[in-house]
Amino acid sequence: MKIIICGAGQVGWNIARHLSNERNDVTIIDTSPELIRRATDALDVQGVTGFASHPDVLDRAGARDADLVIAATHSDEVNMVTCQVAHSVFQVPRKIARLRSPAYLDAIYSSLYRTDHLPIDVVISPEREVARAVLQRLSAPSTFDAETFLDGKLQLLGIVLEADCAALNTPLRQLDEMFPSLNAIVVGVRRNGKLIAPDPGDQLFAGDQIYICALMSDVERTLEIFGKPPEKQERVVIIGAGLVGLSVAQELERRPERIRTRLIERDRSRAEEAADELDRTIVLHGDGLSAELLDEAGVARADAVVAVTEDDKTNILAGVRAKQAGAKLAISLVNDPTMMPLMSALDIDAFINPRATTVSTILRHVRHGRVRDIYSIGDAEAEVIEAQVLSTSPISGRAVRDIDFPEGALLGAVQKGDKVLKPHGNLRIEEGDIVVIFALAKDVAEVDRLLQVSIDFF
Repeated sequence: MKIIICGAGQVGWNIARHLSNERNDVTIIDTSPELIRRATDALDVQGVTGFASHPDVLDRAGARDADLVIAATHSDEVNMVTCQVAHSVFQVPRKIARLRSPAYLDAIYSSLYRTDHLPIDVVISPEREVARAVLQRLSAPSTFDAETFLDGKLQLLGIVLEADCAALNTPLRQLDEMFPSLNAIVVGVRRNGKLIAPDPGDQLFAGDQIYICALMSDVERTLEIFGKPPEKQERVVIIGAGLVGLSVAQELERRPERIRTRLIERDRSRAEEAADELDRTIVLHGDGLSAELLDEAGVARADAVVAVTEDDKTNILAGVRAKQAGAKLAISLVNDPTMMPLMSALDIDAFINPRATTVSTILRHVRHGRVRDIYSIGDAEAEVIEAQVLSTSPISGRAVRDIDFPEGALLGAVQKGDKVLKPHGNLRIEEGDIVVIFALAKDVAEVDRLLQVSIDFF
């Protein structure tokens, strides 16, 4: 597929990396020659320097025969005009725009986006995706990663194993024998910085970061078995009243259970705006790194502290200070992937990577077809793919034990009708079944082949 990505910043570069790795024909546009040079040197992509919204620049990028344009520059207006030009001048079939302004986002479902006056097929808001990811973490506070699949029937849990975990030093196949009724399976293990899809004979060790696919009804039991009993969230402190922090606070206010929320914002005007937007949340003006202000916000008694300012270092230091003060859980927004290995050493419980959440959303719409959902793990290290099985798929009509999955892929769950099943060797995959598969990045293309979805983009 021929894809044009407009914007070579963090979001655009990461999308280009992911899509080029899947053997798409990718061209990236940016006004910065340095960013274009960085992209073309590091990735298998072509680069064009110029304004993405200019017809001549889009023409040089190959818009006449492009299948998809992803407008991800830092300007909402440029992104919207780029989609308009791609549609009106070059008849590009599909356009995706990254928009950040709430004024535009609130109008997503209005006629502005429903007519040919401004043809945008999909609007992506990184901030709203990050807010959703934060809320996912808060719903499973003892995990460092969490995502739902199969319309909420299955949950992916990321857990750090402690020394007192009862499942340590036991082959995974024996865990199935010890807990035969547990509808959960370990699909990924990160050890010493390397992520793998484990074999049945592999053991788990203290310090491992593991990914588990568990039926929603068995999530609490799964957490208890792996040493992470469920915890109730009653007090939450949010640092940063930007789009992410405000969205999280608003969602917490909408929840039926009473959650005492404090919101800290350094910029006075932004703090005043947040106070006007919120009803039950107490907004405090000041520095989120101030020990006195954190004490006033009640961080020592907080069930969770969420640091989502626009500065990575502030978010990390705020998380460290919150944990030292006594907070049970610290969640930090971190854009720089090189910072992520520090999280464990700094005692930060979970981090949110905006690039990973944005990639997941983009891929969900790029692949379309029979792929129902995609979640990108870590710094695009792996994917969890939810897809419907086609009659022509190589896995259709075969038992799980007879399917030649690549080494870096594991079947996490199978849905037949309304029933979600834990995979086992004798389970037969049929046309129409919905499967959830964990796959390392290098094996995604082979999983696509098994599902036969890679050619069905639109």
